[in-house]
Amino acid sequence: MEVIAQKRDVQGKGASRRLRRTGKTPGVIYGGDKPAVNIELDHNALYYALKRESFHASVLTLNLDGVKEAVLLRDFVMHPFRVEVQHVDFQRVDKAHKIHVSIPLHFINADIAPGVKLTGGIVNHIMTELDVSCLVDSLPEFIEVDLAELTVGHSLHVSDLKLPEGVESVLTIKGEDPAVVTITVPRGTVAEEEAPTEA
Repeated sequence: MEVIAQKRDVQGKGASRRLRRTGKTPGVIYGGDKPAVNIELDHNALYYALKRESFHASVLTLNLDGVKEAVLLRDFVMHPFRVEVQHVDFQRVDKAHKIHVSIPLHFINADIAPGVKLTGGIVNHIMTELDVSCLVDSLPEFIEVDLAELTVGHSLHVSDLKLPEGVESVLTIKGEDPAVVTITVPRGTVAEEEAPTEA
């Protein structure tokens, strides 16, 4: 995915406001062995790109005045109430070094999970993304979480996820193994089932 940008020579809050009035968004690219560079991008193109999940978790090609670099989206700031991207940050990436990125989780087979289909349980997504460490070429767009065998009252943990080759969970590296998703019985179900017996 390519992002078109131009160098931005004028800085300051006033300059940024004037830039936004012309349909541009100020930003910065940093990292690697090069100095940080102030940039500007077309606001509408950036706004619609931010709506795509892959834009947040993929290596992007930043075309800066005709020179292309591999970057990651690191941060962006939205206006408190207007539909306006106020600022965006990109970080250069080096294919020879591992990067830390938050990857979205895609939950599949919830409709056939025994905890849902047989028991009427509710799926609770405790995590919706996972911090991973990998080389740029191994970076996945998303990680699937298969609920096909999950029963009510049980959870899937980070250690249960099938990660692509070369991809490690940052939590696992730290020795942590939190729950990712669980299936619970809806409130009131037990009480409703017991009511006839008591009567």
